[in-house]
Amino acid sequence: MTIYQHIRHPRIASRRADRPVKVLDLLPRGTAINRFNTKVAIIITTAVGSMYCAYAFALFDLISLPSAVRAGASAVVTWVAQTFLQLVLLSVIMVGQNVQAAAADKRAEATFHDASAALHELAHVQGHLGAQDVLLTKIAERLGLDPVPVIDAPPGDTIGPGDETWSDDETTEQGQGA
Repeated sequence: MTIYQHIRHPRIASRRADRPVKVLDLLPRGTAINRFNTKVAIIITTAVGSMYCAYAFALFDLISLPSAVRAGASAVVTWVAQTFLQLVLLSVIMVGQNVQAAAADKRAEATFHDASAALHELAHVQGHLGAQDVLLTKIAERLGLDPVPVIDAPPGDTIGPGDETWSDDETTEQGQGA
C-alpha cells in the first residue's frame, strides 16, 4: 500500500505520440485542388518573399525613376510611395516573416523538448516519492498510526469503508468542515 497514488493526466499519453506543430503542418492537404493551390501559393510566396526578388523589384522600379525626376517633386514622392516602397518592401517584409516563422518553429520545438524533459524528471520525482511513501507507511505501522489516505483519486472514485486508505477521521472531518 502507498500513501499516494498518482493518476496520470490523459494528455501525457497523447503527447508522447505528438511532435511540435510547425507552420508547414497547418497547410491544407485535402483535395487535389487544395493541394495544387497550396503548392502554387508556396512557390509564389517563396519567390516573392526573397531578397533576390526585392533586388529585382528595386532595379525594375529604377527604370521609371528618370521620368519621375523630370516630372517634378510631387512625381518623385509618388514614385517613392506608390512604386518603390510598395514593391520592394513587399518582398523585404515577406523575408522577415519567413525568418520569424522559422524562429517560432525552433522555439516551439525547444519548448516541446523542454516540456518532455520536465515530464521525464517529474516521473523520477514521482518514483522517489513512491519510495518515500513505502518507508513512511512502514514507520506509521511501527508507531501504530494509520497511513494517510490517497488524495489524488480519479473523478468518480469514492473512498469508503473497506478501502485500504479509508479512515474514520476522514469522514468526520468532511462532515464538519466541508
